[in-house]
Amino acid sequence: MERVIIDMDEVIADPMGDMINWYESNYPAKVDYGKMTGSWVKGFPEEHHSLVWDRLRAPGFFRHLTVMKDSVDVLREMNKKYEIFIVSAAMEFPNSLKDKYEWLQDHFPFFTWRQIMFCGDKRLVAGDYMIDDHTRNLVHFKGQKLLYTAAHNLSETEYRRLGSWEEAGKMFL
Repeated sequence: MERVIIDMDEVIADPMGDMINWYESNYPAKVDYGKMTGSWVKGFPEEHHSLVWDRLRAPGFFRHLTVMKDSVDVLREMNKKYEIFIVSAAMEFPNSLKDKYEWLQDHFPFFTWRQIMFCGDKRLVAGDYMIDDHTRNLVHFKGQKLLYTAAHNLSETEYRRLGSWEEAGKMFL
């Protein structure tokens, strides 16, 4: 059975969208998507970067994120045909560990605890495919590398892209 490694943030969960909604409802400034190259935090006004980072590090931020459209249905079906692992580099935000696990249980209850990996560096994972929004996680991966399109990676051209879970479903199912 082929193994598919799936990232969480900006792939099946939408922390950027939730952060933007929070920010724009609390501050008069708008987010600049054109400045997000490399990190979506760069799109926020520079004087508020520390606010964004503090919110990312706060307990509870990752607990109630929006689910990416079609990801639940597509991954439920993929889980029947592939060996799926959800792999999140969660150690950067230690408060996220419990939040992310509970979020996965709420939205993806068909994944067992054995299919969930929280780590600091994804170089240790192996599989046939990896779907991730950061090229730093794809660069060392030995299998097929699939870059999930996000605001911060629009200028990347080295990897095959997945633009939606509908598109992923057409590829994998």
